[in-house]
Amino acid sequence: MTLLATLLQSGCTGIPDGAEVVTGFELDRYLGTWFEVARLDHRFERGMSNVTANYSLRDDGGVKVLNRGYKVAKGEWDEAAGKAYFVGDTDVGQLKVSFFGPFYGGYNILELDKDDYQYALIAGPDRGYLWILARSPNIDQDILSALVNKAENLGFPTDELIYVDHTPPK
Repeated sequence: MTLLATLLQSGCTGIPDGAEVVTGFELDRYLGTWFEVARLDHRFERGMSNVTANYSLRDDGGVKVLNRGYKVAKGEWDEAAGKAYFVGDTDVGQLKVSFFGPFYGGYNILELDKDDYQYALIAGPDRGYLWILARSPNIDQDILSALVNKAENLGFPTDELIYVDHTPPK
């Protein structure tokens, strides 16, 4: 499907060995729409452009997740709705996400613009899952390079990153 649905494949809510999630996390500032700038390839997002994730509060205290992307080959939009909950303390950037029943995958915020909440580096439970998100489709090249370098230093296969096209479909 889209952005976080791939995490369900892992069936794990852990964090990659040697990686650390951000602390001092503020959910209210994280809510809203994020654009997927780059990702590692997965079948759920394969061939998708214009991928976004929207986060909002749920009545039960969790987070509603709405992922959306454009399937270029089919010429149609695809959406996946899910829910997320903190694994531990709410000021720690480690959540679990579900799109299908009781099955959860890890959502680990490894880097975050704590000043303005304009970019984030997200990992799943292992090095096969990685996303770079931003509040706009375009991110400053220096920031993007720093996020890619951090991921590379943590052992992620950054040479396999797909940079997402955000040209509006016709």
